[in-house]
Formats: sequence, structure tokens, C-alpha cells
Amino acid sequence: MDIKFKSNKLERSLTIPKEISKTYGTTAKLVNQRIQEFLASQNLFVLGTLPGPRCHELKGSRKGELAVIISGNWRIIFEPNHDPLPLKTDGGLDWQKITSIKILEVIDYH
Repeated sequence: MDIKFKSNKLERSLTIPKEISKTYGTTAKLVNQRIQEFLASQNLFVLGTLPGPRCHELKGSRKGELAVIISGNWRIIFEPNHDPLPLKTDGGLDWQKITSIKILEVIDYH
């Protein structure tokens, strides 16, 4: 999967091992694992079949965004990086056609 980032700072904190460790401390290993899972997945559907990340669409004010679990309440929030968005006939996202994402943030949103 192709990954873009909301900012250069976010990209550095998620792709440079020393920065991952410095930024995420004890959860650095899981953060790196999730990034590797994104990179290894051909599309969002493949990522959605993995049990660890538990990829899911968000609701409410975060509609159109998705998340994967890092640990506890911590999530990597991202959105499809397609224009137009690949949609199913029922209007939902077509996860099999999502091959590019943009990571927006890493937060505890609960």
C-alpha cells in the first residue's frame, strides 16, 4: 500500500526508527509493526483481514476516516488517498480498491 503523511514531522515520527522510539516510547514496537502491516498490504481489504490492527471506519465527526489499533485507546488515524473515493454500489468504501492512504495522526481519541 502507498502511504502519504499529513506532515513531514508525522512522517519522520513514523518512519525513522530512532524517531519512532523517541516519540512513542514503550509502544514504538507496535507503531512500527502497524506501519509495516500497511506497507505489506496490497489494499485496505487485506489489512482489514489481519486480527492485530482491527482496521475500522470511524463515525460521527470522523466519518470518512479509518483507524487501526496500536494498543489500549491509541490509534493510527488515516483516510483513503484517492480522488474520487472508490465506493461500492451501496455508497460504502470499497476496501479492495483502496491502495493508497494518508496518515493523519496518532492519538488516543477515546
